[in-house]
Amino acid sequence: MTTILAVNHDVADYETWKQVFDEFHQTDRGLNFYRINRNVENPNNITVVHGFGSVEAAQAFVDNPELAAAMGRAGATSAPRIEIFEETEAKVL
Repeated sequence: MTTILAVNHDVADYETWKQVFDEFHQTDRGLNFYRINRNVENPNNITVVHGFGSVEAAQAFVDNPELAAAMGRAGATSAPRIEIFEETEAKVL
C-alpha cells in the first residue's frame, strides 16, 4: 500500500522554490514518487504529492529538520498544510 503525503503552501517565487526543491530531493528520502501541482488561480500556491512505502517513512520525511530549513530557503510564505493519506485506489487512464 502506498502512503501519500500532501504538502500545500504559498511561495514567494515558484522558480526559486523549485530550485531548492530539486536540491532537497536529490538525496534518497524514501520517496517512491512526487508530483508538483500549481494552483491555476495562484501559481505561487504549491501542492506536492509524495508517495512513500509506509506511514513511518512519510512521517520521518515530515519530521526531518532539513525539510523546514529547505522550505525557509525556498521562500515559503505560509505555514504548510501537511496531510498523510493511505492510497486506496489509483488508475492511470
